Amino acid sequence: MSARRHAFGIDIGGSGVKGAAVDLETGELRHERIKIATPQPSTPDAVATAVAQLIAQADWDGPVGLTLPCVVLDGVAHTAANVDKSWIGTDARTLFSDALDGREVTVLNDADAAGLAEDRFGAARDIDGLVLLLTFGTGIGSALLNNGTLVPNTELGHLEIGGMETEHRAAASVKEREDLSYPEWATRVSTVLRGLEDLFWPTVFVAGGGISRDADQWIPLLTNRTRVIPADLRNTAGIVGAAMAVDAGITP
Repeated sequence: MSARRHAFGIDIGGSGVKGAAVDLETGELRHERIKIATPQPSTPDAVATAVAQLIAQADWDGPVGLTLPCVVLDGVAHTAANVDKSWIGTDARTLFSDALDGREVTVLNDADAAGLAEDRFGAARDIDGLVLLLTFGTGIGSALLNNGTLVPNTELGHLEIGGMETEHRAAASVKEREDLSYPEWATRVSTVLRGLEDLFWPTVFVAGGGISRDADQWIPLLTNRTRVIPADLRNTAGIVGAAMAVDAGITP
């Protein structure tokens, strides 16, 4: 961490652009998070305008970290999940910096940001070794960290395990769409986790996404060997991780 005690994080999703200043010593938000509805269509220029509005509302004049539901390499978006497909190929770092009058920005994948936050301030804060965060939602996002160092853009939700892409087998949306019981869904999640642990041998899995709120109904049913713990930060993880990334100068 740098000497700066606070940084600003913005988490851009399919429905909302959410942000707040973050205390980098504790991971706590310095004020109530500000939320602006994600413009529809969620084109780069429209989202950049919403980001500028949010920053103006927060009266923040320093660097800004931002998440996108995209693979991000050197500030450029290479995929687009739950945002307009025109993001693909967009230099997001330059876009947001220009929208914010040339200030310093960092852009990273949303699951990676959540992983950074959970590893330092959340569920995995006291755990050494390899931490693998999985966010169960419309798809499955992933973040892989080894002793706090992020391996960016893992996209393990697209890994094929047992002849099927993992998020097609066990995303939370699959449970809802197929009306699976928690025991039925936990069997599918266990298959995914066994495949991932055979490849990566993590110390712990951190389970995120909205369904982690019901962790007591399905985590005890899992049959993989590696410990699985629910995420702590939930709605603030992306904001906190984005603030951490701009403070640390992380550039995936």
